Amino acid sequence: MPLSKGSIVTVPLKTTVKEGVIVREVQKPSFETEAIVSVSEHYYSTEQMEIAKFISEYYFSSFSEAISLFLPYIVGCCAPTTPKNETQKGVVRVQHPTLTPIQEKAYQSILKKDKSLLFGVTGSGKTEIFISLFAKMLEEGKTSIFLMPEISLTPQMEKRLKVYFGDAVAMWHSKLTKKKKESILAGIAEGSIRIIAGARSALFVPLSNLGLIVVDEEHDDSYKAMTRPRYHARDVAVLMGQKLGAKVLLASATPSMSSYHKYAVVKLDKPFIEAKKKYTFITGNGIDKTMLGALYKNYTTKAQSLLFLPTRGNFKYLYCQACGKTHLCPYCSVGMALHRNKRHLKCHYCNFTEAIADTCTQCGHTPLSSERMGTQEAIEVISTAIEGIQVEQFDKDSITTTKKLKEALGRFESGESNVLLGTQMLSKGHDYANITLSVIMGLDYILGLADYRARERAMSLLFQIAGRSGRSSEAEVIVQTGDADFFKEYLADYELFIKDELAFLEMADYPPFVSLARVLIAHKDEAKAGKITLDTVTKLKAFKDVEIVGSGKAPVERIANKFRFHILLRAKNRVPLLKALHAVDCREIEIDMDPVEFS
Repeated sequence: MPLSKGSIVTVPLKTTVKEGVIVREVQKPSFETEAIVSVSEHYYSTEQMEIAKFISEYYFSSFSEAISLFLPYIVGCCAPTTPKNETQKGVVRVQHPTLTPIQEKAYQSILKKDKSLLFGVTGSGKTEIFISLFAKMLEEGKTSIFLMPEISLTPQMEKRLKVYFGDAVAMWHSKLTKKKKESILAGIAEGSIRIIAGARSALFVPLSNLGLIVVDEEHDDSYKAMTRPRYHARDVAVLMGQKLGAKVLLASATPSMSSYHKYAVVKLDKPFIEAKKKYTFITGNGIDKTMLGALYKNYTTKAQSLLFLPTRGNFKYLYCQACGKTHLCPYCSVGMALHRNKRHLKCHYCNFTEAIADTCTQCGHTPLSSERMGTQEAIEVISTAIEGIQVEQFDKDSITTTKKLKEALGRFESGESNVLLGTQMLSKGHDYANITLSVIMGLDYILGLADYRARERAMSLLFQIAGRSGRSSEAEVIVQTGDADFFKEYLADYELFIKDELAFLEMADYPPFVSLARVLIAHKDEAKAGKITLDTVTKLKAFKDVEIVGSGKAPVERIANKFRFHILLRAKNRVPLLKALHAVDCREIEIDMDPVEFS
């Protein structure tokens, strides 16, 4: 079998044999070499190799880590691009959904653009537009990738896609069995599977003649990998679209600031069914009589409810139960982390430290609180107060397998459970007509996070959770916050919030107007970790176009018996930032480009 770049080979290495990939051709060295043991029928395409090279260089991983994201092609079966005349045998006629005039206008606008952002309010019918685009690709003999942020979305979406595309669509995610993955890959190779839908790993399947990548809920942080390579699937999707000549559509009811700023916006302003929503803002902490009363009313009328709690963090913030404000750093306008063992508050952006405060700087209320309710506690409170109510726990602690996910959603869809209670998983695109109440807790905690995007995250969550209710009839949304005025200002118009927030981010020098990077240092020896941090900061100071925003101990100071430090950097342009980071990159540090997590 002839060798070329991308060929996968087995080679002898000391006393074992290892699999490797050919990355370039070199002159035969003067020393003695071993023969290749075997050449695989699988190979990586030129485009896969180029994209992997970009990922390794931009996201600071090894090439092997980057290329391992991809699933290889099979020799003779498929290639990333296929000449037009060869694709005609794969042309499929499928039924298109009926679009409203507003949807049709958006659909036609998307067809004219290589990259676009579909900014559609919750319930506006974005999925019908996706299906129309997939159908068009099939009719042109092209394939499509449909990304969703979590596998929690796949059971419901799979049903909708199967109605139109049958066995031409397959769901792909990390929890599939090896046998199921092999079956799907065989279907791709023979050309029977033309649409792959799933979480971020679906981006790397070996589809031939790719025509479209759709990234739904593009604002969602779970598109960002938290281990090397720390790539962002949304941004890699855009790069893949450029490399492969495929159309890229990002979509969200609450688009990220960067996507709204960068890409052409196509709007869906009105929901498919316009149902009234009544917003009730309450203060306090924990589940109170107002919430229990609304949950009881919904239960007795056989309607269903959602209750959202923020994910329990590894560290806490002080907040005021009277006005809802978090105790902020005076220099950074982000929440200061509470370190009880050292009896101080610390800003993890600029390192400002002060004694633990007891009085709210905004309204003077005493004392400040740091306690938040967890999902188990919330279930106990509701179940005790409302006899017979069935509460479905919906978070990463309870939903650990695809089977459990389907069972939980099945119980809720059939009406066996009355309340869906959980964390961020609730906000991700579930569509159930019988939900007429959304209860949202903990927004003040999110507002106070040590994150420049705290307000964006809180506002997005409010819109996303509220959007899960009132799909077909009037609904109530109860929001527990001490900062109601902030949220009320934007309830009717998320775009107004985006514009105001972009103005703030530009003034404060945060993305999308600058590039941000985080250097992570972890070591079992605290002194050694501190020295590596100090040495790295000293080296970075030589780069004049790069600003060191802050450095020191990470908010979560110790994980897996290793002491953690970090350095936060920003620059007006990516090129000098990347140059500086490549100059200091070594085995002792880890670099997170375009970070979304700061703990």
